[in-house]
Amino acid sequence: MLDQRIKFRHLTCFLEVARQRSVGKAADTLSITQPAVSKTIRELEEHLDARLFDRSKRGVTLTDFGKVFLRYAGASVTALRQGVDSISQVRMQGGLSINLGVLPTVAASVMPAAIRRFKALSPDTTVKVVAGPNVMLMGQLRVGELDLVVGRLAEPDQMSGLSFIHLYSEHISLVARPGHPLLADKNPDITRIREFTVLVPPKHAIIHSTVDKMLIAHGIGALPDRIETVSTSFGRAFTRETDAIWIISNGAVASDIAEGNLVELPIDTSDTFGPVGLTTRIDSPVSPPVEMLINAVREEASAHHTTLSNRKS
Repeated sequence: MLDQRIKFRHLTCFLEVARQRSVGKAADTLSITQPAVSKTIRELEEHLDARLFDRSKRGVTLTDFGKVFLRYAGASVTALRQGVDSISQVRMQGGLSINLGVLPTVAASVMPAAIRRFKALSPDTTVKVVAGPNVMLMGQLRVGELDLVVGRLAEPDQMSGLSFIHLYSEHISLVARPGHPLLADKNPDITRIREFTVLVPPKHAIIHSTVDKMLIAHGIGALPDRIETVSTSFGRAFTRETDAIWIISNGAVASDIAEGNLVELPIDTSDTFGPVGLTTRIDSPVSPPVEMLINAVREEASAHHTTLSNRKS
């Protein structure tokens, strides 16, 4: 565990003494007194419980402990300075933009709050949000038209050259309007969905294979009355106005369920859980604004799912 008594001044003072091999020269460079340098080094050695320098009339030299600490202290200070420079770069450069791909299943849950969080930090950065099927978004990401994609983990054959950062896992939900006939049964038989129009994801949708496997596992063959769509706005409106059953990722309808506009059928879909996260290109380091957006999405995803967990409990 990091000793919180170790301050930035301890590191800079240590690094300067190691570089100059002299307490006096380090004091001159840092514009402080020699006793102040000696006191700071002594404090650091006490915190680490290790002697970092051997002192002689010819100056100071690093001990074995000092040589080990030098490597990590230097890297830490360099990383901190780079972080400060990155923030300055984001604030100073106007007109920056981020091209963000978002699957419809996460567009309505995590992303609005995440983008608000990001814009509070970088108001001058324009965020261009592109929603669409997974295949399209991954293709645009791969050729550089998008900087980042947020959604379910793609199939392995689509992940070549891409990197995935896991945020959370979500399940597939079967939802209907309040008062739907199937809700009269506390434990409805999933095969009864064949009695109604069923909205399902088309073949190019990321959850298509998961939904197909779920239906097959429950002995449901071809649905006699089905509508294929990736449009959450259509699915939401059609389901609320009819007796249709909508099979969709829970994240796309979580707020509708919480507000009582739609109801999740009490059917076990625990075997449909899948990872949701951020996908970037391996061969292209993210820019400081994109890194800030990634952090905003991660923080909001954590807060969002903590809230959902508390509601369930």
